[in-house]
Amino acid sequence: MTDERDMGQRKRVLYIEDETDLQWLVKHILGSAGGFEVLVCASGAEGLRRVSEFSPDLILLDVMMPEMDGFSVLRALRAMPEHSTVPVVFLTARAEQGGEYRASGADGVIAKPFEPKRLLERVRAYTGEFAAA
Repeated sequence: MTDERDMGQRKRVLYIEDETDLQWLVKHILGSAGGFEVLVCASGAEGLRRVSEFSPDLILLDVMMPEMDGFSVLRALRAMPEHSTVPVVFLTARAEQGGEYRASGADGVIAKPFEPKRLLERVRAYTGEFAAA
């Protein structure tokens, strides 16, 4: 059976972030400008609850969140067999510690603040989605 996304359906990005301004901005950039389907979750616990129903192609993850930080969320995601291979990219103001993030199992790091065009390029690269010519 062929995955519907292989036949032109929009790629899905799960964005786990507690700051509402960034939630709106990233969803707008990726959804409106980039054509991605974006699900925003305001906490790590919410993201873990909703990841299976959403089935993302990429997970963008903040590091510094209350209650459950990004590293804890990443460990929990990697322990879920059905999501263990989904690329997870930290979106953080502490990007200078990129080696630490990769050592924890993340696929990459995008620094905050970011340029919208650059964010879109990086997300497209991680999902295999490229801009239409």
